[in-house]
Amino acid sequence: MPGVVPTGSDTYLCMSFPVPTNRDTFIVDFIPHASMDTVHHMLLFGCQTPVSTSSYWDCGSVQGTCKDEASIMYAWARNAPPTKLPKDVGFKVGRNSGMSHFVLQIHYGDVSAFRDHHRDCSGVSLRMTTKPQPFIAGIYLLMSVDTVILPGKRVTNADVACDYTSYPIYPFAFRTHTHKLGQVVSGYRIRDGKWTLIGRQSPQLPQAFYPANRDVSVKYGDTLAARCVFTGEGRTSKTYIGGTSDDEMCNFYIMYYMDSKHAVPYMNCMEHSSEQLFDQIPAEANVPILVSPDHSNMMHMGHSTEHQDDRAALKKNKEKQDQDQDQDQGDILSLMSRLLGQSDDVVHAQLLAQIGSLMQDKDLDSPSTRLAFHTREDPVLVRDRVHRFHQLEAKAPRSHLPAEAQDSHLEQVSSWPQSSLQLGQVSGLALDSDSNLVIFHRGDHVWGANSFNSQAQYQQRSLGPIQQSTILVVDPAKGDILKASGRNMFYLPHGITTDKDNNYWVTDVALHQVLKVSGDGRDQTLLALGEEFTPGSDSRHFCQPTDVAVDPHSGNIFVSDGYCNARILKFSADGKYLSEWGAGTSDRRRRSPFRVPHSLVFLPDRQEVCVADRENGRIQCFIADTGEFVKEIKKEEFGGEVFAITYSPAGDGVIFAVNGESLFSSAPLRGFVIDYTTKEIIDTFQPEQKDFKMPHDIVQTRDGSVFVGDAGSKRVFKFTTEKFHRSVKKAGIQVQQIEAMETIVQTRLREPEKNVSRSTAVLHKQSESSPQPRVQLKTEEEEKKKKKSEAQPIRGQGVLPAVITTLLLVPLLLVISVGLFICWRKNNRCEVKSDPGSVAGILGKIRGKAVGGLNLGNFFASRQGYTRQGFDQLSTEGSDQDRMEDSSDSENEEYSALPPPKSSS
Repeated sequence: MPGVVPTGSDTYLCMSFPVPTNRDTFIVDFIPHASMDTVHHMLLFGCQTPVSTSSYWDCGSVQGTCKDEASIMYAWARNAPPTKLPKDVGFKVGRNSGMSHFVLQIHYGDVSAFRDHHRDCSGVSLRMTTKPQPFIAGIYLLMSVDTVILPGKRVTNADVACDYTSYPIYPFAFRTHTHKLGQVVSGYRIRDGKWTLIGRQSPQLPQAFYPANRDVSVKYGDTLAARCVFTGEGRTSKTYIGGTSDDEMCNFYIMYYMDSKHAVPYMNCMEHSSEQLFDQIPAEANVPILVSPDHSNMMHMGHSTEHQDDRAALKKNKEKQDQDQDQDQGDILSLMSRLLGQSDDVVHAQLLAQIGSLMQDKDLDSPSTRLAFHTREDPVLVRDRVHRFHQLEAKAPRSHLPAEAQDSHLEQVSSWPQSSLQLGQVSGLALDSDSNLVIFHRGDHVWGANSFNSQAQYQQRSLGPIQQSTILVVDPAKGDILKASGRNMFYLPHGITTDKDNNYWVTDVALHQVLKVSGDGRDQTLLALGEEFTPGSDSRHFCQPTDVAVDPHSGNIFVSDGYCNARILKFSADGKYLSEWGAGTSDRRRRSPFRVPHSLVFLPDRQEVCVADRENGRIQCFIADTGEFVKEIKKEEFGGEVFAITYSPAGDGVIFAVNGESLFSSAPLRGFVIDYTTKEIIDTFQPEQKDFKMPHDIVQTRDGSVFVGDAGSKRVFKFTTEKFHRSVKKAGIQVQQIEAMETIVQTRLREPEKNVSRSTAVLHKQSESSPQPRVQLKTEEEEKKKKKSEAQPIRGQGVLPAVITTLLLVPLLLVISVGLFICWRKNNRCEVKSDPGSVAGILGKIRGKAVGGLNLGNFFASRQGYTRQGFDQLSTEGSDQDRMEDSSDSENEEYSALPPPKSSS
């Protein structure tokens, strides 16, 4: 600081300093110059554009620290010693880092230290190098924002936990921070239900970065959790989270390093976790670390066994918690009002930024302020009711579905993908010409409440484009990444589709553009519609466009526009504007405009375009050539929100859709299978293990599998009727027969009223053309009857197929009997010839099963027109996967993090 004198207690002053080079530079050491006698704490931020470039400014006001998003790089309090980073690790700043300025923020707590009117020059020295570092350092902050400490209450816990969804990180240091009431802060990694300590410390000791547990690494799927233990003894009023010395804070900082190719400089977590999760927290987290005045300047790691084995302290602490079960957690809305509404309080600027980030996480993909909805109910209560209803619905039987839908019910493939895809918010899905899955995601960018201003102008351009590969081509069978592209191109991806040449048509709501991108991995923009970062409503501009549909015959494209416009636009293949239209209706007197046309699909067999009108909770279809309204599908089961749709031309047409969470309905989040002609829901589906959070797009592959991209959980779910097919495999039917059964399923989806007749026809046809499955079915059924008296029937076949099978077997048995009788009369003994062409030869092969086993693969391979396919590995349920070859695409190396220099778990 340039010799400042704070004028009052709890003053926040900031100064900025440009990075002294335009090259990429790496910070390797932080050396503080401050005393806790005058400075409460210091924070060092990195950002692109500071609020001011003057010598210093008051940053405790709404003015804050940076105009763009700020990343915490260093924190100091209570006479903490210097922090030295491990070898080959550095914080990246400079040219390509998105950080061209440092901002130092100092909190002066008690102004009485300046009674002598001395000027303060506290600060921090940085040691930097231009030598590229193989590992990049970052900060992960776990922070409570809604804890309320009741006066006189002896124990209050603040619990924070989040699922980790990025590339692997390796913690090497940690720091705790509270104010006067904090007794102990502990941080953990949770993997497979096991809690592993990252670090534990008393916040009343020097708040330095202390060495973390060296045996801990964090990867995708882990959970990071922290607990702060407070006491309200001595207080006469409630204590809230805030920026003054009379308020409290609960912060657990993790300083980590990660592979430079995937570096993320700053991440945070502010989710109040469930009590059930923290019931399993190790007992040490509940034991306060006692600090005596003699040890106020000592570094104490909190790992000593004397605390872990102090059973008396554990028992005493538990009794305190039992006495205070009625803890008031407070209301996040009241907390924000308090922080932002009282001008007398100097609000901590970083706290404001974190609360803004929290609201971003809670309001993913929200419409612009012009489309905001108001509710008289507490949204938290509504969300809780939705969750409870969803749990009850998941357990309820699906007896309301017709039988034909039950036969083909979609169920989650929980083993997909077989390895983590490391996704950001998943915004779009598509299929390429090879029926591979194409995923469009947002990497480390998040659409939140502060992403746009009231004019829909993007406010975080300084972050630069997403550095990760945003377009992933994935094997739909295993989930292996086949190709990755889309680096440094997009800011907030949304919709994606492909054309017949495998080019990608994408929308970016931050750019307000529709882009045609080459699908060969070169990331070449072939066509751009709309003006970059410029929203508009004419034929040359979009306002947060959401999706694209392509006519495979003419090449015409259709754009849904969007969050702040309410229209569908039509362009030629070369980008020439042709026409546009709004919402349709069969009653012109009651026309309701689009409210976020969110997803588009082209119906090639009908030459129609259908749109998911998200906030109206409906699907509308139009003639592609003219824009003439055709029909509307609106169901109470949608719950007022339809996020995405796709289409299958099977039968008379099937629409697949997913809904979204609504403040006005408690309908569960799930997928729907809808008959296009009758507009009736013929099936619903949802994950079996983790619920949908924000299902954002949906697509169906050629084999009938359905994929749902979820922006909330940052993952892709796979659903299939494969479980039904596996039960058929176990009955001994070869691959050709399984395809026939799939045909029956599709027929039932198309024409339920003709189910019996169609199924019978297919079975007759299969019996005439493929006699081998009939023999195999009989053999397997006989074995099952010997082992189990009650075999599970295949759903949907019922009595009729059994009768048909019996009738078909009668002539065969008659022929065999005649052959045996003739043989006996001729030779006076029952001898069966081994002529492979005779019926007796067939019987001999069947009889041979008792000696050497029946090999149907060899048997049918000897028949003209048949192959061994489907028999060799029939006994193993996962044989299909065993036969598939692993992808060896070199671009997969992008997703393999460099191993850490130290051993990790």
